[in-house]
Amino acid sequence: MKPHPILATLFLATALWAAPPRTLRVDYVHTGTATSEQFSLDRTVQEPLPWPGHPSKNLDTSNLGKYFFDVVDQGSGQVLYSRGFCSIYGEWESTGEAQKSARSFSESLRFPEPSVPVTIRVKKRDAQNQFREIWSFKLDPKDIFIDRALPPTPGALLALQKAGDPSEKVDFLILGDGYTQAELPKFKKDARRLMEQLFATSPYKEHRQDFNVWGLCPPSRESGIARPSTGIQRRSPLGCTYDAFGSERYVLTFENRTLRDVASFAPYEFMEILVNGATYGGGGIFGLYGTVASDNAFSPYIFVHEFGHHFAGLADEYYTSDVAYETGKDQRPEPWEPNATADPKNPKWKAMLSPGIPLPTPWAKAEFEKASWAFQKERTKLRTDRRPESEMEALMNRQKKLDSATLGQDIWSKKVGAFEGANYEATGYFRSQEDCIMFTRDEVPFCAACQGGIEKVIRMYTPSSN
Repeated sequence: MKPHPILATLFLATALWAAPPRTLRVDYVHTGTATSEQFSLDRTVQEPLPWPGHPSKNLDTSNLGKYFFDVVDQGSGQVLYSRGFCSIYGEWESTGEAQKSARSFSESLRFPEPSVPVTIRVKKRDAQNQFREIWSFKLDPKDIFIDRALPPTPGALLALQKAGDPSEKVDFLILGDGYTQAELPKFKKDARRLMEQLFATSPYKEHRQDFNVWGLCPPSRESGIARPSTGIQRRSPLGCTYDAFGSERYVLTFENRTLRDVASFAPYEFMEILVNGATYGGGGIFGLYGTVASDNAFSPYIFVHEFGHHFAGLADEYYTSDVAYETGKDQRPEPWEPNATADPKNPKWKAMLSPGIPLPTPWAKAEFEKASWAFQKERTKLRTDRRPESEMEALMNRQKKLDSATLGQDIWSKKVGAFEGANYEATGYFRSQEDCIMFTRDEVPFCAACQGGIEKVIRMYTPSSN
């Protein structure tokens, strides 16, 4: 019997490894409301491919994520693997809907298959931002009920950039959703175009050779994805949809089981989904995935911005756009994200501060807010009136030019300090520089705190990276 072509290619690519373990995945259901949550085991799956990570990088010391899990040897108590992460549930519990009703979400934990029975512990940050255990269960890798069957093939695996063995590199998977069989060449073109945009952006540019980039695109019966607010319904292979949590531009998939089965045919630690469409939209959740609409004029920006959320846990630095979350305006806990702080006198990026800069740092805040609030009002009207996407793009281009003219005019604009306004809040939270990819769309680089956060994650996955 001939081996599966995707698996044959990947096993050949990993032939030089020192017997890497297989990849295990635990799928579970996360259920609850804004005030209570519970977990239940769904299934344990042995994925088709070896574990892509390096054995010296099994433990996470980054302190990133709302949640954290570890895999503990039951006999010795040794932690074999750990990672911080965020989840759709973790975002949903901060919405108004979670105050009124319960929902369930499928989630997954992936780790190198252990050789001994283990305990898996899931932890969540408390009010003091400390991780506290909220669920645990035991797992025997010899359990006969671990699903070792091969899922249906999603199609050909593309090596968009092969820089080295998966164990030595960050493995980044670009998935496609809403592309028909005839549109698969378009997916390849879209994936390469947006990959190049990522690697044209610092610090990814300087670390390009630390990444392998793979592509997978299961063909769709119909072109495009669902957009319920306009009556468009689709059952695309990965289940992506606009209007997540009632936000018209927020694109997510809630079909985690399907997503994970498709992704299991590639070595990956991070993934971003290209949805085939022109309407502005995207999303990014740390340790889960990012999304972007492939054909919008702002797709290159969205791709990099959302990957920043997913890859490095970067906070949004903007605060004038409507979001689905209820942020708790009376509380200002110190964020775990690397690019936002509630303590402007002692920011987490204090080693990067420009000499002599005032803290907090003055900037054109009032002028920026006046223009930005006006833009958001006009944007909302365009969406409510269901105006053509070309009108939305024209509005956003005008705002981009206005942002560029407003920002960068004072003596501190290029310096590293503590600029008020971040994390969806106009007051109480601060960012490291006046402008950033996580703040506006006006073609600026990542701020110093973001760049440092991204490089920290790259080092977590690449033993030879400096």
